[in-house]
Formats: sequence, C-alpha cells, structure tokens
Amino acid sequence: QVQLVESGGGLVQAGGSLRLSCAASVRTFSSYTMGWFRQAPGKEREFVACINWAGGTLYSDSVKGRFTISRDNAKNTVALQMNSLKPEDTAIYYCAKHYTIRTYSRDPTNYDAWGQGTQVTVSS
Repeated sequence: QVQLVESGGGLVQAGGSLRLSCAASVRTFSSYTMGWFRQAPGKEREFVACINWAGGTLYSDSVKGRFTISRDNAKNTVALQMNSLKPEDTAIYYCAKHYTIRTYSRDPTNYDAWGQGTQVTVSS
C-alpha cells in the first residue's frame, strides 16, 4: 500500500523560505513522477511542481524561479524548496504520486496517491 507523508510546513514571513519533504513508501519509487499540489481555503487544488523519473521538472508559472523540486531515489523522498515566499503561497501542500510510470502531468486527476498535507502560512 502506498503511503506518502509530508513534513516541513509552518509559519514564515513574506520573503522567507521553507523546505517541504515527502517520504514515500512506493515500490519502484524511482520510476514514478512525484508532484506537489496545494489548496488554499475556498479554492481548488492546484499544481505546484512535479519531477519525473529522469529528473525532469515542471512548475506552475506562479512558483517558477522561486520553488525547486528534487528527489532522492535512494531514500524514497521528494522535496520542495520554497524561497521568496509570498502571502498568496499560503495553503495546504500535498505530495502526490503519478498513477503511471515514465510520464508527468499537471493534472491532479492523474495522481493516484496523496499525502495528508502540510500547512504553509506566509504572513505579510
């Protein structure tokens, strides 16, 4: 059974940084694209970033240049380094596993396993 556990959320001032981590219990973890999504109160869940088996990455326009996604296949972890945080980055952040190997997507419906989420709050 797939299990994803996020950590690293918290409260930070605008302009600050946070690093989120996701520990995954996934067989053949290195083959799957892993993604980060977020959901703010009253809004739909939105794509943040993903990383595929080869280290290729996609970012949403709103975080490009500020956030960096990375993975450590030896440890079955994926991280999201968030710099220059803005109040509009406030949301619950979720780690997710893509449903198939060797492809990636911004569409949350293509992800079949999700963590419980970690709160990120950016104060102005």
